Amino acid sequence: MNQAIDTAASSAAALETRLARFALRDVRAGEARVSYREAIDESGQAALPLVLLHGIGSGAASWVQQFEALGEASGRSRRVLAWDAPGYGASTPVASASPVAADYARVLADWLDALDIARCVLVGHSLGAIIAGAFAAAYPARVSGLLLLSPAGGYGAADAAVREEKRDARLAMLAELGPQGLAEKRSANMLSPHASAQARDWVRWNMSRVVPHGYAQATHLLANADLAADLARCVGKVPMAVAVGAEDTITPPPACERLAQIAQAPFQTVPRAGHAGYIERPDAYSALIDTFCLAH
Repeated sequence: MNQAIDTAASSAAALETRLARFALRDVRAGEARVSYREAIDESGQAALPLVLLHGIGSGAASWVQQFEALGEASGRSRRVLAWDAPGYGASTPVASASPVAADYARVLADWLDALDIARCVLVGHSLGAIIAGAFAAAYPARVSGLLLLSPAGGYGAADAAVREEKRDARLAMLAELGPQGLAEKRSANMLSPHASAQARDWVRWNMSRVVPHGYAQATHLLANADLAADLARCVGKVPMAVAVGAEDTITPPPACERLAQIAQAPFQTVPRAGHAGYIERPDAYSALIDTFCLAH
């Protein structure tokens, strides 16, 4: 057991060393503050900024492998940015105790304004896809392309009893386990059986650092959201695509394919990948994101 703990600590330390090259920053965005990380390659042809939105149990740091592949070494003078969503990291929580996707989309707009980003390629993973979809629906001219990775659809279109059950079960687990316990109990579900020990350690590291209040607000967001409705509003206005790990058990491929059909968007599965595919198979997902950026 001690050897396993030591190995996990060593793996996380190695990733933290890589992450240190992309220092945590923060900026005032409207009435809030948003913490974020950024990478840029100034060696090549200019490209639109790429903005990455994490899921409910993660944060900006989770994208470190994409910073390296798509920012530092892309050869396209591309800014790659990942925020800590409201209530995560050092970012100010949204005001509502039971927020909707539009609350987060407004903060995203303010953050991009603060960074002088008028238009970008937007990538949302899981819960981040809900925020990305709401932003694209509200501000379509600001999104040159919307890529959803293992998108969570939300429960906003479900019966009230279903929404409450899903919400309350997750809140009870948070209250019982706390962030560290959540990481120990839930992180394995994020990956396929093929995942490396380093990937498992990195998912656990990120999940253990969620802020309880922000996670609780995001749980309400998940219960209130209806991504399908926002994607329907984007059809004909924003180019979209959907991808999912072939072994994703949290947002399974059939559910993601239905969202792609609503979006009238290309759909693909990534072999040997689970829910947090961009951590588990960084080369495959970075190539997927890069190809999408080049097309949009």
